[in-house]
Amino acid sequence: MVGRMRRHFSRSRLKIFVSSCGSAFLGLALCANVFQSGCRKTIETPPDIVFESEIAPVPPRTGPATVTLKLADSAGKPIDGVRINLEGNMSHPGMRPVFSEAREVGSGRYQATLEFTMRGDWVILVNVTLPDGRKLQRQIDVKGVGAG
Repeated sequence: MVGRMRRHFSRSRLKIFVSSCGSAFLGLALCANVFQSGCRKTIETPPDIVFESEIAPVPPRTGPATVTLKLADSAGKPIDGVRINLEGNMSHPGMRPVFSEAREVGSGRYQATLEFTMRGDWVILVNVTLPDGRKLQRQIDVKGVGAG
């Protein structure tokens, strides 16, 4: 009987220990997430930059898509000499991102080809480096990419 009580007591203590460790781990993970998100630097579009985007074909479908971007200053003057990189991701985890670099096709106009590899919702991150060295980032949501 004493042996059974010891085993029961030990198992109960083990359950409490595992439960408290799980709670501590969850708390630590939440704290780390808060600190990590607090350290992220969001790059917003400066108020003196006008950013426009178009995606073809309409409606979007799997396969190559042409992303056209237009950048201008607040007075409407096109901005030339910009470096633009694109990163396309599905809105759910587990898919490999696709990348592309835009090229200047006209005054303040840039184009890139991005491959939508699967049907569904996509997010395109546009990373821009302006001629004066400033950086900005925009996000383009592409809903409902259909079958090609």
